[in-house]
Amino acid sequence: MNLSRGMSSITTEAAHAAVGAGVAKASEMGWRMNLAIVDRGGNLIAFLKNEDAPLHSTGLAIDKAYTSLSFNMPSKDWSQVLAASSEEVRRGIVTRDRLVVFGGGLPIRKNGVLLGAIGASGGMEDQDEVCIRAALTAIGADGL
Repeated sequence: MNLSRGMSSITTEAAHAAVGAGVAKASEMGWRMNLAIVDRGGNLIAFLKNEDAPLHSTGLAIDKAYTSLSFNMPSKDWSQVLAASSEEVRRGIVTRDRLVVFGGGLPIRKNGVLLGAIGASGGMEDQDEVCIRAALTAIGADGL
């Protein structure tokens, strides 16, 4: 599958295939999950959820993807960043809109190029990441 077409952003086709694979994995595991993909510009390009997935997790999935894209790192890495930061940073940064400082968001890369990011929400952090990894494997993304 072609992840990008001459541009440095994930294609709609790849994004839709990824969220489909992630939701399928959640269904297989008996989980209720929301999955979202943002393109290189931070725009929502694909979203899919299991029936009865938590409504509040819709925004969390989108914001986990946005956070991972914004900082080009997994959202769960924020725990290490915050641990090494001053108290002022720890108190202030978590008040920022759309910043999620726990697991469930990963950058999407192909051949080392950042194409977008994916977020999942609805389960525990490790469950979210299982669904994300299934999504990224399905489209042949790097680093799995």
